[in-house]
Amino acid sequence: MTHAAPAPEVFTAQETLSLRYPKAVALARRLALSLLLAITLVFIVEWIARSSISEAGLFFLDPMRPAWTTAGVFFLVFLAVDALFGRENYAAVLLAPVALIPALLTQQKQIFLSDPLYPTDFLFGRQIMELMPVLVRDRPWTAVGIVVGLVLSVIGLSLMIRYAWRNFPTMTRKRRMAKLAVTLPLLVSFYHIMDYNQFSWVRDRLQVIPMMWDQTENYRHNGFVMAFMLNLPMANVTAPAGYMGEAIDKIPVNPSLPVGTSHRGKPDVIVLMSESFWDPTRLPNVTLTPDPMPTIREMQSGDVFSPEFGGMTANVEFEALTGFSNAFLPYGSIPYQQYIRNPIPSLATFFRGEGYVSRAVHPFQKWFWNRSAVYKSFGFDDFKSEENMPVMQKRGIFASDEALTKEIIRQADELRDPFFFFTVTLQGHGPYEVNRYAKNTIKVEGDLPEADRQLLATYAQGVKEADDSLKMLMDWAKKRDRETIIVLFGDHLPPLNTVYSNTGFMKGVTAERKGPLAQMKAQHETPLVIWSNKTGPKKDVGSISPAFLSYQILKQGGFEHPYYTGFLGRVFKQYPIIDRYMLVDAKGKEKPGWSRAKQVAPAIRDYRFLQHDMMFGKRFGTDRFFESHAELYPAPAM
Repeated sequence: MTHAAPAPEVFTAQETLSLRYPKAVALARRLALSLLLAITLVFIVEWIARSSISEAGLFFLDPMRPAWTTAGVFFLVFLAVDALFGRENYAAVLLAPVALIPALLTQQKQIFLSDPLYPTDFLFGRQIMELMPVLVRDRPWTAVGIVVGLVLSVIGLSLMIRYAWRNFPTMTRKRRMAKLAVTLPLLVSFYHIMDYNQFSWVRDRLQVIPMMWDQTENYRHNGFVMAFMLNLPMANVTAPAGYMGEAIDKIPVNPSLPVGTSHRGKPDVIVLMSESFWDPTRLPNVTLTPDPMPTIREMQSGDVFSPEFGGMTANVEFEALTGFSNAFLPYGSIPYQQYIRNPIPSLATFFRGEGYVSRAVHPFQKWFWNRSAVYKSFGFDDFKSEENMPVMQKRGIFASDEALTKEIIRQADELRDPFFFFTVTLQGHGPYEVNRYAKNTIKVEGDLPEADRQLLATYAQGVKEADDSLKMLMDWAKKRDRETIIVLFGDHLPPLNTVYSNTGFMKGVTAERKGPLAQMKAQHETPLVIWSNKTGPKKDVGSISPAFLSYQILKQGGFEHPYYTGFLGRVFKQYPIIDRYMLVDAKGKEKPGWSRAKQVAPAIRDYRFLQHDMMFGKRFGTDRFFESHAELYPAPAM
């Protein structure tokens, strides 16, 4: 009996390759898995950051955007980290939280402040933690969910890391060195081409297009990870083209302009930057009864065109005190956190030079926004904060405007010398919880959801109490013999969230960063009052950038100064609003996109030169523009 020969075994192409080149196939599989993990992580990050799975998908499908470049960078990082730890795919476990947590933070930040997450946001993490009690009180169950989620996430991540270390395949020394030899040079090369100040042909081919002038588009086009990386060097401020001693010397200055008072005695000056103070009657389709701000409406001098919305108080404060502009600094930067490391001229140094007591007052902790160090650099004699002021009556958890006003009056009555007080209020700070006030006396009428109605009623009550407090301060000042100048302005619009969209005031819950002038004014103007107990309110100031408040304050007090009234006065008369995205000239004509133009007006060019000179440069202009500050802040050695 014969037996048939067994049929020859048939192998697929893949099996044949596996048999002939087992090491190569295994390597390909490992690399493919790492690449898949990198792509998946980038997709999830974009899904979270954009709050849209479809937008994340479009990011990957658009060949003109760097989704695959980002995935490639993650792939290289994964390989390098795997090699460093000697475990296959160990990087995915370690790096996933590092990528996902910032994505969650940028999602939440965009809900409340419209801007994405910037590297500098981590500089004031302590502020966020300090405000957690407010957020917990406003949304207790959300807070509980976050805490439980964090605890479970930490436990889960710890278990995953432990499991991965024990069970993921180990790598030979040869394979680890080979991976590092390939990945590290590529990553270093990519790092060097990410400097947005220098054009890179390779970066351009990879579709990474820095758009630092428009961060919304920067993050939309480049994706969260790449845009965040592009913003890492934002603290590195480069000198504007043409900056040098000779350029500063060419800036005209009136040599006959006296420093100090020009025609009357030294008035006391009280500046109140009122937290989130705005005119809520500007909201359409709602009626507030009675008017929550009758005093301010009667005394209003004009408006401040705030560069911020819903937060970032310190950036507005920076302009008001220094006469410098955020428009000349990298987008997303925070001068108080990044740049104020050495003494620079301010209104505080001017008034100290005039023999004034120069004092900052704020009923919160002195470290907030780095104010303790900044105020010292600005030249204030002292800083009265929560730590060294009497305990004040609260509205919610914040000191009331009424209590703060009484404290200002008490401190003023103790002084014999003329004084300059710069005061930052706190009562108007959000969130605007329903039960902040025992009774809301402002009636809100209109077609609004009940939650929005209650929120608006709380905010409007705060506006009324701020208005009442200003009247109290004015009534006190009217009884004084010495001239007393009171200046009040809001730092930015309040974070009223869906009140804005549900009333039709604006499309979303946050203001636009750029748009037509009428829209920008509506979403960025806050009330401004400049008042004297001798001459009453100054009228018809118009809409001005916070940087010109110093000019207005000193002119109202009868002061002259080469920079604050001389130079800034000339700039103000040409461009009363200087915003990052537009200039507005004296005739009300807008000039959008001015910062990207090849040439700018001489006044703006000189303004930028002087600001850079005093903040970052050699201070060539100290003797000519800040002579009265020179003793306090001598120019650095050449």
